[in-house]
Amino acid sequence: MAIDLKILRKAQLIMLDKLIEFDEICKKYNLNYWLDSGTLLGAVRHKGFIPWDDDIDISMPIEDYYHFKEIAQKELSSSIFFQSKKSDKEFKFDYIKLRSNRAKIIEFHENNKDIKYHQGIFVDIFPMITLPNETFYKEFYDDIFALIRKVSAVSLHTPNGISHPTQRAKLIEAINSLHQGWSNKDLKVAYGGQMPDLSAWFDIDKIFPLSKIEFEGKLFNAPNNPHHYLENIYSFNYMELPPKDARKTHAKDVIIT
Repeated sequence: MAIDLKILRKAQLIMLDKLIEFDEICKKYNLNYWLDSGTLLGAVRHKGFIPWDDDIDISMPIEDYYHFKEIAQKELSSSIFFQSKKSDKEFKFDYIKLRSNRAKIIEFHENNKDIKYHQGIFVDIFPMITLPNETFYKEFYDDIFALIRKVSAVSLHTPNGISHPTQRAKLIEAINSLHQGWSNKDLKVAYGGQMPDLSAWFDIDKIFPLSKIEFEGKLFNAPNNPHHYLENIYSFNYMELPPKDARKTHAKDVIIT
């Protein structure tokens, strides 16, 4: 791990401030969200950040996600840059991020490159949809996601991607058009096509009703069965700490400004 742990901890606390602000906005507008991926794992295993983690992951039902996009810029404080394809023309992804104006992150795939988009340490926000609980839809979903990864810009999870926005938009529309709403209990919850990194799906009744989970001494939203969620993301025993040589950050460097 190349980043100094003291600097990383300062960055984590800056990200925590963003999460707290985001949570307050969601309460104000009655928007649903839950901690996802490494952030949820950190809450379950560490009651806070995984010690070497350098971002925050959040998911939202797609309707709440779109609502948040509409009100984000007027509600967020000046310490946060709301990053989308609209607000940052150089940004090559379809999901949204909350970027800090107080600290910069340089991811490995960005190192020694002339990056034009905002590089503040970030909170990722992913839209979630529902699909019928049938094998056909799972296979269709997996096949479309594989294509989305091929036409997405290079990132941690798409190292061989080549950005083709027009093709990607059609594929995203194909996935998101399958969305079934949230009233049926025999549905699967899955990542919307805007986020190419993960293609897991989950039982809807293992997410809703949402619960609260401790993260860095505060309570945030989580799936009501976090272990079901994590089991569908990770293929390894996520409750065991990885060996020290596998405890790696996403980024090459973090710079506190």
